[in-house]
Amino acid sequence: MKVVFFGTPEFAVPSLEKLLNHRDFEVVAVVTQPDKRRGRGNQLTASPVKTVALTHDLPVWQPQRVKKDTETLDLLRQTQADAFVVVAYGQILSQEILDMPKFGCINVHGSLLPKYRGAAPIQWCLYNGEMETGITTMLMDAGMDTGAMLLKAHTSIDLMDNAEQLAQTLSVLGADLLIETLLKLQKGALTPIPQDSSQATYAPLIKKENYSLNWSRQALELHNQVRGFFPDCVATFRGAPLKITSTTPITPEMRSQLPSELRVLEEKWFDLSDRTTSPGEVVATVKGIGPLVQTGEGVLLLQKVQPAGKRAQSGLDFANGMRLAVGEVLQNGE
Repeated sequence: MKVVFFGTPEFAVPSLEKLLNHRDFEVVAVVTQPDKRRGRGNQLTASPVKTVALTHDLPVWQPQRVKKDTETLDLLRQTQADAFVVVAYGQILSQEILDMPKFGCINVHGSLLPKYRGAAPIQWCLYNGEMETGITTMLMDAGMDTGAMLLKAHTSIDLMDNAEQLAQTLSVLGADLLIETLLKLQKGALTPIPQDSSQATYAPLIKKENYSLNWSRQALELHNQVRGFFPDCVATFRGAPLKITSTTPITPEMRSQLPSELRVLEEKWFDLSDRTTSPGEVVATVKGIGPLVQTGEGVLLLQKVQPAGKRAQSGLDFANGMRLAVGEVLQNGE
């Protein structure tokens, strides 16, 4: 089967590599987003997918707008590919492109459709506290993740998983499901299943305001926000931004899910439960673990943070280095 691969970020790499290493597929070209300037040097940087493609001497096309780029459209037609595979490409494909390949355009989507259609399914499923997610392969149509479903694969979500970790898990799961999907399509062994749009939920692009932490929210809600929008959630500490990148909610409901190294906090929870404190107030710094901050409901352990202008560090190192005092208050993010 001749395949053109559309993809851009690290999430798409396992799928591309799986295709390249499978004897039943020939990747004839790769379409990816244009190089972007990154880092302090503002250097043009290739996407992870482009980097892999170049190591395999594949043609790489990087149109600014693929559906308007006549040169790329001509090149796509000339491939006479059996399928276009799309994994986190980052641009909407026109009907003209969708109609080109024999088996259509096959998308690997990071949710169990029709839940979490859109640009950020992994982030929003964590934000909403889902305990299960997965991958759906589908035949793309002109809508936003509305195409008929082909196959699904499920995975559970751990309380401590963040968006980066879950994306890694799903990228590998998606690569395996892609191969299974293409092989079954080739044999005519798949029946596309239309989505029930009445059950659809959406995962839009993340905005700047989504990163701001509000201490009046529940500890579990804040934890889900931090891990869902990792690593960019922010509070305010002594008038400056403080990124908070890893937390644990310390509430009665969560005690059974605490990692073993944090079980010492079970006893500490009872010591703190009767205190009258304000949201954002530091209620304790637990020896060898880190600071506990009061929320609207429950206490939040700060495990990893990044003060403005400094490197990321453990919550414990932050508390010690800043001489964080019990009773000091962290403000909401701005």
